[in-house]
Amino acid sequence: MARPKKEQSLRRSHPVMLRFTDTEYERLSFHAEAARLPLAEYIRRQVTGKTVKVKYEVVADLPELKKLIAEFGKIGSNLNQIARHFNSGGIHSQEMRKKIDQGISDIYEMKYEVLKIAGDFRSLSPGDTAVQKGDSLHGNPETYRQ
Repeated sequence: MARPKKEQSLRRSHPVMLRFTDTEYERLSFHAEAARLPLAEYIRRQVTGKTVKVKYEVVADLPELKKLIAEFGKIGSNLNQIARHFNSGGIHSQEMRKKIDQGISDIYEMKYEVLKIAGDFRSLSPGDTAVQKGDSLHGNPETYRQ
């Protein structure tokens, strides 16, 4: 079965010949590949002013980051044990509450360490223009300190 023909208004019937230097061509090819588009489509979008979204994949293989991930796993295990204790009718005590608060504080501190190592890739929402002094995008470990 043959492919259906496009409508006349959708057909691209006007070829344009462009010549690029090796450097220009490599640069265009690199950007088209980063945008995951064929070269012709990338150039077409650039010329017509349409937006081209480029997605970057960041991979970090840092020993510090691996250590923090292991710590997060241990904390998750501890939180599961605490939840199991409370769900099985365990007694709520001040000591237990302090340990939970300390654990939450430790989690926030590790989060800050991760952000220092890997950088903060969180973008502000369109309505946010700046972070007010004292405001935090990631919570405050001091909230849980006793």
